[in-house]
Amino acid sequence: MATIAAHDPDKEEAKHMVLWWIGNAVLLFVVLPVVIALLNRVLAAVERIRWAADDILAGGVQLAGALEPVPSMLATTDATVAQVSAGAVRYAGSVAILLPPKEGEN
Repeated sequence: MATIAAHDPDKEEAKHMVLWWIGNAVLLFVVLPVVIALLNRVLAAVERIRWAADDILAGGVQLAGALEPVPSMLATTDATVAQVSAGAVRYAGSVAILLPPKEGEN
């Protein structure tokens, strides 16, 4: 006759608890340090990005200060171009009078 092994609920529960504690230990000693190491790398990269952004902001502020006189400089350039173009038109007109006409034009 075959004997049927009786299952002891306390032993089954003890096996489950041992597996539960092994899982907790793996989580604590393997997974958690990996997560902390990855988080540390991400936070270091974020900090480097923050420093770079602060440098960019400081450079932008300096550039904005250097660009303040640009509108007045453009107005001066426009006035100079107008003066030069008026002189160039007068010169070209005088030269046109002095040059002989082209062959074929009368």
